[in-house]
Amino acid sequence: MHRTIPLSSPDVGEHELRRLCDAFSSGWIAPVGPAVDQFERAVCDRTGARYAVATSSGTAALHLALIVLGVGESDEVITSTLTFAATANAIRYVGATPVFVDVDADTWNMSPGLVADALASREKPPAAILAVDLYGQCADYDRLTGLAAGRGVPIIEDAAEALGATYGDRCAGTLGRIGVYSFNGNKIVTTSGGGMLVTDDPDLAARARHLATQAREPVVHYEHREVGYNYRLSNLLAGLGVAQIDSLGHKVARRRAIFERYRRQLAQLPGVAFMPEASYGIANRWLTCLTLDPEQFGLERDALLDQLRDRGIESRPVWKPMHLQPAFADFPALGGEVAAALFRTGVCLPSGSGLSDADIDRVAAAVRGAHGG
Repeated sequence: MHRTIPLSSPDVGEHELRRLCDAFSSGWIAPVGPAVDQFERAVCDRTGARYAVATSSGTAALHLALIVLGVGESDEVITSTLTFAATANAIRYVGATPVFVDVDADTWNMSPGLVADALASREKPPAAILAVDLYGQCADYDRLTGLAAGRGVPIIEDAAEALGATYGDRCAGTLGRIGVYSFNGNKIVTTSGGGMLVTDDPDLAARARHLATQAREPVVHYEHREVGYNYRLSNLLAGLGVAQIDSLGHKVARRRAIFERYRRQLAQLPGVAFMPEASYGIANRWLTCLTLDPEQFGLERDALLDQLRDRGIESRPVWKPMHLQPAFADFPALGGEVAAALFRTGVCLPSGSGLSDADIDRVAAAVRGAHGG
């Protein structure tokens, strides 16, 4: 009986264990401590961001980003429809209205053309553009930044899936006014659960840090002049993150190699196409994603997922677009056909950097077998 091949399991080892033990031995078991400071510095050093605020999740960092930019009720936020629900959830946390835009087929990221349409059709500019770097590939920030600057709209970069990716010579997460990373258990770098807000603006960073620590005032007693949040990352988990960030380059290289190994073995199958890589950057290939044309491949997408599951291989569909989600069906959307088609036909294959070549070959053989069957 083959062991199960997971979709994207944490890639951890002795180095992570030592860092975790160091954090434990320091006596800082509380939500803050020296490992948190060290992790924030390490992320800044790796990405080029000036300031970083470690949080309990990527969703918490998104929530804080919207708050510190002053987004609230009666505001609109333009965002991609093809994303994980956390992106849209954070917009609703602050009472704002998400405006979903479709993606371009050649990048799978939000369409700058539709963003331009959304901006032009509104008398009042949106409070923010929340761009999403899907599956580890940056959105087209040169075009988005030009559009946003013309209306005075700040960009928040949801780089939850994109740590280690680049746009030109800049790192994902540093391309907007604020960037956000996720360190969930399935991400390329993990702290089990956690996130990070990064920015070059010291005032925004200070404000986010204040709100993330229950908005406690710097006095000896507990003084609170506004509502805050329990959003800081624990010192123990930050110790894990310090070790993980040390090997980010290796993890990105491995995931890209995994993508190429799949592509070599599967790209010639009829009806199979892989997520394109945009010419403006280098994706981290967080997940290897492909689409199936069922008429050419000879099998529907869900039937392939079932066959892989029966062979002990975890896979999943591409994200279901937000405009098709019941929780967000009543909000405005521009386009949506491209994202809907990717959801109908898209497959995410096991991509964890800890997988062996034999694991990848086993998955590829299962996909080829499904076509042959």
